[in-house]
Amino acid sequence: MVMLKRILKTRHPWEVEISKMFSSEALRSDSRNHCVSVLDVLEDPHDEDTVLLVLPLLREYNDPPLDTVGEAVEFLHQVFQGIHFMHENHVAHRDCMNLNVMMDPSAMYPDLYHPSIRFCTPDLKGIAKYFTRTERPTKYYIIDFGLSRAFDPADHNPKVVPILGGDKSVPEFQDKSRLLEPQDPFPTDVYYLGNLVREDFLQAYYGLHFLDALVADMVQSDPTKRPPMNEVVSRFEDTSSKLRHWKLRSRLVARRETGMVTFLKNVRHIFRTVKFIVRRYAPIPTPTS
Repeated sequence: MVMLKRILKTRHPWEVEISKMFSSEALRSDSRNHCVSVLDVLEDPHDEDTVLLVLPLLREYNDPPLDTVGEAVEFLHQVFQGIHFMHENHVAHRDCMNLNVMMDPSAMYPDLYHPSIRFCTPDLKGIAKYFTRTERPTKYYIIDFGLSRAFDPADHNPKVVPILGGDKSVPEFQDKSRLLEPQDPFPTDVYYLGNLVREDFLQAYYGLHFLDALVADMVQSDPTKRPPMNEVVSRFEDTSSKLRHWKLRSRLVARRETGMVTFLKNVRHIFRTVKFIVRRYAPIPTPTS
């Protein structure tokens, strides 16, 4: 099952080029590449401005929600690694917010689901069954390169006029008088990721304080003080490597949960964790490919 994305070349002139670049054999074979692969590019015979990208079927990264700290660690590892890989190849995403990070559902949903009514089976005759990420490790992908820009590797101070992405909270974009001044887009990517972690994890779940210091640095108001992605990856790997197995297997407890709901989910989680330990499922569910 695939999806089609319609692109107007006059509106997003670099999307096809950047998408094909990261889908090339040389880059696609790199395990650090988490850019969604383009399966084909179709030209519209009636409209020179329109192309269709043929893409694999993907699903929101947090649908269903992540269950454990270890699953969250694996998700963040892949996303940090993916943006770092883009930056290594001199491409700034410029819109790497939560809606532009998705997952390959084929491992968790071996029989897939209806693309429009996603809780149902493809034939709409039942509820789509799925496994947890711990049982079936999942790969995450970065999508939507409509605002992305590739830069000359020889340019050691790349700058471009800002363009507003989906996350409107970027500090350097708040001064409207500076929006026509070229700025370095790479620290903005760091902010986007830091704010993703802040809003979707730190503000949504308990027990993720080990991320506080890194995220605080990633979302600093001064872009020049944010760590580059190679430092983000290094610090994250150093911090997460110190987490004990019991912490990694612990449940992600949502801040909005009520007492009784938390109790019932904790009981269920204990029995499920015992089963996973007996079956030797890794506390950090890393996909094999």
